Amino acid sequence: MTPDHVLVPLDGSPLADEALAHALATFDCRVTVLNVVTPLDAGMTEGGVLAPDDDRVAAAIARAERLVETARERADADGRAVETATETGDPAEAILAYVEDHDVDHVVMGGHGGERDSIARRLLGTVATAVVGNASVTVTVVR
Repeated sequence: MTPDHVLVPLDGSPLADEALAHALATFDCRVTVLNVVTPLDAGMTEGGVLAPDDDRVAAAIARAERLVETARERADADGRAVETATETGDPAEAILAYVEDHDVDHVVMGGHGGERDSIARRLLGTVATAVVGNASVTVTVVR
């Protein structure tokens, strides 16, 4: 089935860039790029030692906006238009919620493998594993 709306979550990594390139080359439909800003008080940020402050929040939001704007410019250079979105929260949860709330019918995302405790996590990465395991739509993982 050909999708009508593809979501490409971006995190600034080379694999996310490859996922965007893949989505633009493969699908001739509506494409949305999404960056999820992880709350600065979450455990992932510098060991959870830094308390959130306005400067760090503003910097995280500015980085997210740069990522989606760079994606828009890249798509424009390829003669394509993309929609952009920025959300805040746990990356996997925010991606899954965006899929449900915005009629997305396919997700294309980069996978980050590494030294983790399960084979799926090593092959895909934790966010990709959670999205693949819980999405109600097809997910393509670019490696």
